Amino acid sequence: MRPSGRAADEMRQVEMIPGYAKHAEGSCFVKFGDTHVLVTATFEQKAPPWLRDTGKGWVTAEYGMLPRSTHSRMSREAARGNQTGRTQEIQRLIGRAMRAIVDLTALGERQIRIDCDVIQADGGTRTASISGAYVALKQCCDWLYNEGFIERHPLTDTIAAVSCGIFEGQAVLDLDYDEDSAASTDANFVLTGSGGIVEIQGTAEEEAFSEEEFLRLLRLARIGCTEIGKTQKQVIG
Repeated sequence: MRPSGRAADEMRQVEMIPGYAKHAEGSCFVKFGDTHVLVTATFEQKAPPWLRDTGKGWVTAEYGMLPRSTHSRMSREAARGNQTGRTQEIQRLIGRAMRAIVDLTALGERQIRIDCDVIQADGGTRTASISGAYVALKQCCDWLYNEGFIERHPLTDTIAAVSCGIFEGQAVLDLDYDEDSAASTDANFVLTGSGGIVEIQGTAEEEAFSEEEFLRLLRLARIGCTEIGKTQKQVIG
């Protein structure tokens, strides 16, 4: 029995509120159970310097956790003067995930910045961020197209992410903190709506996991990402 009482293939309740931030070109307040993340997408008229005269744009991301998003207060990274390796790794993951479904040529020499701020953490903050980032990105791209900044829509697919793991010998979907902190294997899957695999992060915390267990986790991830995709479609189309 999982601590939450969920079935092995059962997600936490997923909620997405698009347009949550008044001033951003795209935004989404996403909840995976008790993990809550505010995501915004900001349009910038120029691309990074290394893309000058290439005709291509860019999508990048930043990620952060508020001081009391966890059980005890953490210092703001800005106050410390540097980001942790975890923060850098997660925001690069979010950026790669978004670029995987964007035609950068259609975007032109422009940039979209995705900001993911974790308000409350209970496991799966990076996967909630990616899933919410798609909604914010879609809003921003719709706005760019409708306002005439771009001639064709740059999104080529949908994308979602979910965690899976081996908890007490069982493959389970969408780990919360109680499971994540005790799982013998922890993995994050980033999948497109058409079934493509963008990224898989998998780690054995104790003994190595088998190929059979990996395939079970992948099957669970497909179930979870399909469910997330349905929520995305309901809120943004």
